[in-house]
Amino acid sequence: MMRVLRVEVYKVDIPLVAPFRIALGETTVAENVFVKINTDVGLYGLGEASPFTPIVGETQATDLVAAKDLAKLLIGKNPLDIENRLHELRSYLVHNTTVRSAFDMALYDLLGKASDLPLYSVLAGGNRTLLTDRTVGIDSSEKMAKEALALKERGFPAVKVKLGTTPGEDIERIRRIREAVGPDIPLRIDANQGWDCVSALQTLKAIEDQGIQYCEQPVAAWNIEALRKVRAGTTIPIMADESLFDEHDAFRLLSMGACDYLNIKLSKAGGIRTALKINAVAEAAGVRCMMGCMSETRLGLTAAAHVVSARPNIQFADLDSADMLSADPIIGGMTYGEGGTVSLPDTPGHGADIESSFLEDLESFVID
Repeated sequence: MMRVLRVEVYKVDIPLVAPFRIALGETTVAENVFVKINTDVGLYGLGEASPFTPIVGETQATDLVAAKDLAKLLIGKNPLDIENRLHELRSYLVHNTTVRSAFDMALYDLLGKASDLPLYSVLAGGNRTLLTDRTVGIDSSEKMAKEALALKERGFPAVKVKLGTTPGEDIERIRRIREAVGPDIPLRIDANQGWDCVSALQTLKAIEDQGIQYCEQPVAAWNIEALRKVRAGTTIPIMADESLFDEHDAFRLLSMGACDYLNIKLSKAGGIRTALKINAVAEAAGVRCMMGCMSETRLGLTAAAHVVSARPNIQFADLDSADMLSADPIIGGMTYGEGGTVSLPDTPGHGADIESSFLEDLESFVID
C-alpha cells in the first residue's frame, strides 16, 4: 500500500505584470504556496494555495503554518484513500479552505499518476477545449475601455469587468467599455460585494441594455436575502461567488432562489472534492456553474481546468490569473491558446510540474 513519506511546502511570491484592483482591494504580488506530497513508491503530487485575505480570511503566512499541521496528518497514510484523507483535513481545519485546496490538488494528482490516467479521466470526464474570459481591473473608465478593447483584439471570447465603487462611476465604466468593444462580445461584471442592495439595483437597472452576460456577487457575502432581492429586481443574471464556499452554501443559495449561477473556486471550496459536490448540488437544481480563480499559477489553474473539462455543467471558465503574472515557473499543465482557449495535457495526474530551478530559490520546509 502506498504511504505518504514526506511533504514539502514552498513559499511562492510572483509579482503581477501590473497592479490589479477590485472592490475588496488591490493585488500586486501573488503570494501563494506550493505543496508537494511525496510517497514511498517514488510518486509525488503537487498542489497550490492562492489566498486572497478579504475573501477567504487566510494569508500566505497562515497557510504556511497550517500546512505544517495538515502535512503531519498525512504522514504514513495512504494518499489514494482521498475521501478519508480529505475528511481528516477538513475536520481538522474547517475554515482554512485555501491551504486545504493545495493538499486536495496534490492528492488528486497522485491518484491520477498512480492510475496512469489524466485527472479528467479520474473524474470520469473527457478532455474538452475550454474558453476563458480575461478580466479588467478597476481603474478610470477611459483606461478600462482601452484595456477591454485590447483583450477583445487578443481574441478573448468574453471580457470580465470589475466594478463595485459608486453607481455613477460603474455605469460610466460599462458604457465606455461597451462603446469601445462594440455590441457583440459578452461583458461579465463582478462587483465583489462592493454595492449595497439599493446601489446594486440602481447600477444593474441602468446597464441592462449593455449586453451583460451576468453579474457576480453584487452585495455582501453574508446577505443572501439582499442577493435574492437583487436577482428579482434585474434582468441581468446573478452569480454567487463570495457567498459560496461549499456544498452547504450551494444548497442554501439555491433553496432561497438567490442566484442564477454559482462560481466555484478551488481556493474557496477547499479543492476538487468539494467543488464536485457544489456542482452536483447545482446540477440537481438545474443551475449552471463557473470555475473561477484567485492568483494561481498554471499549476492551480490546471487542476481547476480538469474539473471543468470533466463536468459539462460548469459552463463558464474564468481561468486567467496566470496571464497576469510576471513569471511562469510551471512545466506542462494547461496552456493558453488563441481565442481564449485553454487546453489540457493527456499526461497522468493533472500534468503540471514546477521548474526545479525555481523551487531551489524558494523558502521552504519539509515534514516527514
